[in-house]
Amino acid sequence: MELFAARNVSKSFVNHKALSGVSMHVPAGSIYGLLGPNGAGKTTLLRIINQITAPDTGELFFHGRRMQSADINQIGYMPEERGLYKKMKVGEQLIYFGRLKGLDKKTAMERIKFWVGKFEIRSWWNKKIEELSKGMQQKIQFIITVLHEPGLLIFDEPFSGFDPINANMLKNEILALRERGATIIFSTHNMSSVEELCDHITLIDNSKVIIEGEVNAIRQQFKLDIYRVGFQGDEKKLRQILGGEYEVLDMVESKPSEHLARIKIHRQTTDNMLLSLLLPHFHITSFTEEIPGMNDIFIDLVNRKQEEVSQQTYQHG
Repeated sequence: MELFAARNVSKSFVNHKALSGVSMHVPAGSIYGLLGPNGAGKTTLLRIINQITAPDTGELFFHGRRMQSADINQIGYMPEERGLYKKMKVGEQLIYFGRLKGLDKKTAMERIKFWVGKFEIRSWWNKKIEELSKGMQQKIQFIITVLHEPGLLIFDEPFSGFDPINANMLKNEILALRERGATIIFSTHNMSSVEELCDHITLIDNSKVIIEGEVNAIRQQFKLDIYRVGFQGDEKKLRQILGGEYEVLDMVESKPSEHLARIKIHRQTTDNMLLSLLLPHFHITSFTEEIPGMNDIFIDLVNRKQEEVSQQTYQHG
């Protein structure tokens, strides 16, 4: 079931096209990654979803119907540029935003006590926001975002300012929120976080969607039929046995008398055929397919798009 969808959304500012016909489909209960280089249009799209600005064209859908102004109460948004009052004390700020989101004081206090206890920040209660580090401010912003327990949570670069320990803590909280039924959209440059957390992604570059889909399916789509083969035996013999259907990309001695080869197979052959060819001659210690990570796919797609744009500019120049 689809919780949120953007269809053919476009947005222009003075002399700048921020979004051009962007569509995305966010399944309920998923963690959805919105990816792209700086200036791609990610934050503009998040601001449109949060009704901070309006699209020039296109439509937004929430729970299968056109999005309405009242739907903002079911969204929690943590912007990259944090929206905290620097002079206000932590406790006052948490209560203020809890009430602003429609919670009565008793419910707000119960939930605030839960989160400040979980994050071990009770001692910050009377500190002003400006007295806290960026990472500490991030924790306060996170609590404010989730306090009213919205069905859709949106995080823009949520790991910015966090050290590895706190970043890992935040990842675990995001996973826990999904387990409790929340749907999450987050924008990030951290591709390892995408592979750890995301079920689906949309990659935007230069205002347009480059690819959208399920993470594992995208990784499978971009695989290059390369296998890592660990074996014991003569590496020269391996090169001799492999015919023109295979290409040894590189080979290293991983242990004494044991080698690790990266072998590319061509379309007319299969991994089973490669293994059958090697087994009579070598003791195979490992055999795994090399699936590209999202970081490699991200770089490859963005570079391709930039080359296309450069060629079009050259042809029309």
